[in-house]
Amino acid sequence: MEILKVENLTKKYGKKDTEVVALDNVSFSVNKGEFVAIVGASGSGKSTLLHLIGGVDKPTSGKVYIDGTDIYSLNNDKLAIFRRRQVGLIYQFYNLIPILNVKENITLPCDLDGQKVDESRLKELLYILGLENRVNHLPNELSGGQQQRVSIGRAMINNPSIVLADEPTGNLDSKASREIIDLLKVSNQKYNQTLIVITHDENIALEADRIITIQDGKLISDEKGVK
Repeated sequence: MEILKVENLTKKYGKKDTEVVALDNVSFSVNKGEFVAIVGASGSGKSTLLHLIGGVDKPTSGKVYIDGTDIYSLNNDKLAIFRRRQVGLIYQFYNLIPILNVKENITLPCDLDGQKVDESRLKELLYILGLENRVNHLPNELSGGQQQRVSIGRAMINNPSIVLADEPTGNLDSKASREIIDLLKVSNQKYNQTLIVITHDENIALEADRIITIQDGKLISDEKGVK
């Protein structure tokens, strides 16, 4: 079942002589439950692509469908609601709220959406993430790996249609990176969670179902993973 469809996606910055084409007519689709790694050199357009898929930025042209919804046909308010409910975002630098504890950071999307927290799901996530004994800790009382676990929990609390991760291990040591890879795989396999990861980490890419390579804003290959 197709969960994501990207059609002729193009993003340009500047005009005329200063125009830069960050993404150039990219098209592909992703099925529910797939784990897709997007790789490429710095400046290739990977993060631009992720931000467009997640509705964080708007394309110059092209369409993005998530679970059948043309996300750029929505007005800003409806897009914000859709993104909060259907898209989980994980960043390299965690983006946690420093005055909120672990539980409050994870449940923030529910609070912003005026939704009651599913306590059984929260309890299970805290257990899987190894944070059940850290619920009242503030971000500055956690290691980098623990903070990234919190951001994963926050991305998954609403059971979104798709989880997007931008260099999720880029700020971590090798041990913590391995733990984060394993946690992402658990979310993919246990919850059949669709996962798209931007990464420079070959270990992550090699464990994906598919590897999409972006170069100079173009999709140059879309291959099955080797796992």
